Amino acid sequence: MNTFAKKMKLENLKPIIDEICATTDNFDTLLFRICEVLKSEVKHYDWVGFYFKNGNKRELKLKAFAGLPTDHEIIPFGKGICGQVAESNQNFVVDDVNAQDNYISCNINVKSEIVIPLFYEKENIGQIDIDSNTLNAFTEEDEDILTYVNYKVATKIKELGVFPIF
Repeated sequence: MNTFAKKMKLENLKPIIDEICATTDNFDTLLFRICEVLKSEVKHYDWVGFYFKNGNKRELKLKAFAGLPTDHEIIPFGKGICGQVAESNQNFVVDDVNAQDNYISCNINVKSEIVIPLFYEKENIGQIDIDSNTLNAFTEEDEDILTYVNYKVATKIKELGVFPIF
């Protein structure tokens, strides 16, 4: 798929995400629906999940996902890509997970990963994590749509008054 076609497809997800956020008032259902839509609509998204800070602990807890089950429901800060994002507060795109020393393998088929932090009132409270079974799967357009998704989720957290998450 060329970049233009991919960008158009990802941009076309915004109204779908907007509709989910506008019509879903149960936070768990909201997260699950977003995971399902992203996984089903984006060919290179093989696993989609939301992790959130687990109370006052220095760890992330899996809240919702679409894809194969994972044993990594709790991830300590600093461990793996997700744990690194919890500390750095920066997007992290991994073109080849085998080239990463600090990588937690969730599935032997995963080749690349993208993790985007989710901010609520300027605090990193969680993240969206996408695994792909394709090398070099992610581009700036993926970062843009996932940042948008996280913005919409943070807005819904405020609207529903569901912070803290756990």
